[in-house]
Amino acid sequence: MKRQLLILIAFCLVLITAQAGNVSRIHENVRETPYPQHGHTLYINPTPLLVPQSTRQSDYLQFNLSRSKDFSDASTVLSQPKPWCMFNPHKILENGTWYWRVRSVSKEGKEFPWSRTYSFTVTDGVPQFVTPEADVFLSNVPKTYPRIYCFLNDNLEKARKNVRSHPEFENMIDDSRNALSSNYTNDTKPYRQITRMAAECDNLNTAYQMLQLDVYAEKMVQNVRCLLAVEPDPKVINNDFNAGELIYTLACTYENCHDRFTPQERKQMEGIIMDILSLYYKKHMIGNEETHIFDNHFWQFAFRHFMQAALVMYDKYPLAKEYLEYSYELWTARAPASGFNRDGSWHNGTSYFSANAVTLAYVPTLFGYLTKTDFMQHPWYKNAGLGMLYSWQPRSLSAGFGDGHEKNNGKPLRIRSAFADFMARTTGDPYAAWYSSINNRYKTESETRLFRMACGLQRPRKAELPSNAPKAVWFKDTGEMIANSNLKDYKHNISLSFRSSPFGSGSHTHSNQNAFNLHYGGKAIYHAVGHYMNFADPHNLLSYRHTRAHNTLLVDGIGQPFTTRAYGNIVRMFNGEHISYALGDASNAYCGISEYPMWQKNFANHKLEQSRENGFGETPLKKYRRHIFLLHPNIVVIYDELEADKAVRWDWLLHSPVKFEIDEAASTLTTRNKKSKYTSVARLFSEQKCTIGQTDKFAAEPNKKIGVRGEDFTAPWSLTASYEPCKANRILTIIQVEADSNRIIEIERGNSNSFQCGDWKIEAELNARRPASLYIRNNETETTFSYGKEKPVINGKVYEHKEKQSSVLYDSFNGVWEVREMQDCPAQITGKIK
Repeated sequence: MKRQLLILIAFCLVLITAQAGNVSRIHENVRETPYPQHGHTLYINPTPLLVPQSTRQSDYLQFNLSRSKDFSDASTVLSQPKPWCMFNPHKILENGTWYWRVRSVSKEGKEFPWSRTYSFTVTDGVPQFVTPEADVFLSNVPKTYPRIYCFLNDNLEKARKNVRSHPEFENMIDDSRNALSSNYTNDTKPYRQITRMAAECDNLNTAYQMLQLDVYAEKMVQNVRCLLAVEPDPKVINNDFNAGELIYTLACTYENCHDRFTPQERKQMEGIIMDILSLYYKKHMIGNEETHIFDNHFWQFAFRHFMQAALVMYDKYPLAKEYLEYSYELWTARAPASGFNRDGSWHNGTSYFSANAVTLAYVPTLFGYLTKTDFMQHPWYKNAGLGMLYSWQPRSLSAGFGDGHEKNNGKPLRIRSAFADFMARTTGDPYAAWYSSINNRYKTESETRLFRMACGLQRPRKAELPSNAPKAVWFKDTGEMIANSNLKDYKHNISLSFRSSPFGSGSHTHSNQNAFNLHYGGKAIYHAVGHYMNFADPHNLLSYRHTRAHNTLLVDGIGQPFTTRAYGNIVRMFNGEHISYALGDASNAYCGISEYPMWQKNFANHKLEQSRENGFGETPLKKYRRHIFLLHPNIVVIYDELEADKAVRWDWLLHSPVKFEIDEAASTLTTRNKKSKYTSVARLFSEQKCTIGQTDKFAAEPNKKIGVRGEDFTAPWSLTASYEPCKANRILTIIQVEADSNRIIEIERGNSNSFQCGDWKIEAELNARRPASLYIRNNETETTFSYGKEKPVINGKVYEHKEKQSSVLYDSFNGVWEVREMQDCPAQITGKIK
């Protein structure tokens, strides 16, 4: 533990030196900066080398990597020229300084001048995960069919013998019978049915693999012949989801029913597959997927479907083999979650993990089988069980960040249960095993069923939440902290989630840096509001996705734009037995309007502007640092440090499913939820005066006519505490949550900065002309937190801070009482450092 702490301190010092306020964004939406170079800290060893599209001036790029600055020693690697903006060393890089450069090469062999030389440093603290060279993967692709699920071939015969006793046998039969009942023979536009046809292909293939009955194969053939009978539909082919579904359906049927087609039909199928593969690979993928921070559609389905089609065609067409190599290298460089996420949680909105789950299970299984390397040893997979559980707990709303945050996980969701089951079988992850055991809903998930039925891997015998499950988890790379009072006690668990993310806003994430959500028994106490019914309608643009829908701040009524420039970061975190703490910095998040063409087009489509009237624009914000605590079990404390270059109105936001009772004179906000049987009281303290109002209206109301997902349109309540204009402000918030049968404790105020809440004493500097400070102590346990306080008393002694303005916590950590101190740990930059 001490060694890990020293590494963390050293890591933070390096990053503090590197950033020093010279960063416009942590991650570039589209790469503009070669990575890695001086000032960058590696996410993984070996690191990929990544360059912008503009680097390639001819057909190919060639990379040079070495320990020597003149690329002369034995460590030097010269890559083969490839048309991609990436290179993977495929070997652990030893500690120290490395140098690299890149040049363009033409098809004729003309070598362009080398770029400037970049350097980066490898240290002990970088997680290691190395994959074999692509040749290892390609040389082990089976020479015969089937290939798509070749990792099941070794156990298929054994699985077939026991298929009728398998717990999912009846579900398999029901799904395959439904697929058999479909008929596309009279459909004049069968391509428009490709989403349904692809799902049925999965169900028919599963039944065929397990039972080997001709009826399933013949139905797959019949469906494909309906497609072959008409010209390919350009509208379908130009939709990336549909294009992937189409070539997967053709490839899966081709390899399993090869001899049932005529030579002419096979050639026709090959032509469609290769035309689509060529179109997307050459036009949409090369240079784009390596350099985009996260093209969500591509990674959700298209990556897997295109790779599966190329797997079937790889020995017939050189382009298919090239694409296979590309997909292997791309996954190594940019997966499983952007390449800059080792947390196990999902950086692109918790709910949208579901769209990625099948790919996240399939790809490491295939690559692992063919290379004899465990791809589940990647840091992201090692943390995935923990990430799934904490970001969307059973019988609960999600942590509340991103599109779909309003959904409930009462089951848990079927596909999440299936991925957790996959994790449990392949890695034995105890969090995944417990998560998927709660109601075994994975058994009804059809797309991953063949793996469960044929893999021969069993679930762990025990499926219990580990006794040492942390009360709070810090997802450093994605920028979230989630704390629970008692994860095992669903009905009474208080869960606090907090987001301040280096990924900023955009795609399926929202403009909610330094926002929090608070749940009791899985139900909302304070939770972001709105409905995900359309990706970019007025409700989404002005309400649901906008900062005003989240429990954070507006500056003069202005929120955070939809861009990676609008980033935050959790810079400190403690996970004690009695105090869970995080410090988020959203000082860079209120930075104007979105510069992305997609968002500009979405606003224009609805004749909307990113105007100040709509809550967008520049602000003079200098500092927005939010300290947030769960004082176990049921008190939340928030301390906001706010500064601007000129006087601004600070709009402090809070959202509740029930109406607030407001005592404006005392700045007390009470919500009593009779249905969920809890009462919450929030008290705001500041030296600045505020006016408090609430509304049950949205800036743009949802279109209820398109609600087809069982949306609950009961109007939530949105509260704004508007502090009169000033250049600097401090706001202390104390929230108490109690079950209906328990009394809310009165907060006793001593001097202007001292508060007593039960056993907790809280001292907060509210005078913005003085240095910020916060001191929290429990009279019973002597748990103590200190920030900015000179010579605080901790454990009966005066404590000398090692660093000015650091955070200090005296608490029990893993059963041991100790003092821990932490200063800011900035995000790991992957873009430009000024």
